Amino acid sequence: MKALVTGGGGFIGAALLKQLLKKGYETASFSRGNYPELTQLGIEMVRGDLTNPEAVTRACAARDIVFHVAAKAGVWGAYQEYYRTNVQGTQNVVNACLARGVKYLIFTSSASVVFDGKNIEGANETLPYPARPMSPYTATKALAEQYVLNANSPALKTLSLRPHLVWGPGDNHIIPGVIERARSGKLRRIGEGRNLIDTIYIDNCVSAHLCAADAIQQNPEAAGKSFFITNGEPLPVWDFINDILKSASIAPVENSVSFKTALMAATILELFYKTFAIKKEPRLTRFLVHELCTSHWFDISAASTQLGYVPKISIHKGFKQLASWFCEHKLRKI
Repeated sequence: MKALVTGGGGFIGAALLKQLLKKGYETASFSRGNYPELTQLGIEMVRGDLTNPEAVTRACAARDIVFHVAAKAGVWGAYQEYYRTNVQGTQNVVNACLARGVKYLIFTSSASVVFDGKNIEGANETLPYPARPMSPYTATKALAEQYVLNANSPALKTLSLRPHLVWGPGDNHIIPGVIERARSGKLRRIGEGRNLIDTIYIDNCVSAHLCAADAIQQNPEAAGKSFFITNGEPLPVWDFINDILKSASIAPVENSVSFKTALMAATILELFYKTFAIKKEPRLTRFLVHELCTSHWFDISAASTQLGYVPKISIHKGFKQLASWFCEHKLRKI
């Protein structure tokens, strides 16, 4: 089986490539950069941009399955920038798969495509997309997911995975952001902190992708559908954040601000950044405030029954492995 992973140099993409290799896949990565670590493992590097249809079509040649992981992430920036990568880039991937006779396409979406700023508690895949998305990222990922699922056919079987807050050793987004804010003294507990959130450890996220690859070939009912994938262990949001800090030997967050105060500060910051066309993401956004102050956890029974997905690494074990990784890389700070 010949597999292509878009965004192979990223957190999820690189971890997925390594496991595909162990399973005997012939693997290739499509990304803008070059990654010597992956090359040394025998993974083919195909360089290009998702927004270039010709480059994507060349990359999909002679592939049996494509894992479309690449995306423009974040919660700040111009909508058109997100649209070009997340929507047009995904359209290019689908069209390339059809042109090159790729049989299977696994899309890495996000559970945030259904987030509207309100509590989500135990929701399943029947939860609709919000009428007013909370950010350019969630809006464009939702459009991309719909495009992928609508493309499902006998010629190209597709499905979408919706991981939520992927973390673990090597994370270059959630964990560094929490630690940087904590060490700078700018991390504050927002709201009461009793709201529950779902997360997914990186090994479980990769496992779900492998399960999806097997299911889309063997279970006709899995094709054309989206699936929430998490650890299945909702926990209070600030317990999760403080466990990250504990893994790095950093003191827990003690200071706090109310939801209303944080939302007002985020609104002012966003207005300031927009007025002066500052491209850097503000330290606080309205999306982040809502995400930190609402519950968002999901029913993963569909992934269990139709994909055969079972989380193998518990949150407790994940944090032990994260602490070991910090020690190994000398990143802990007392």
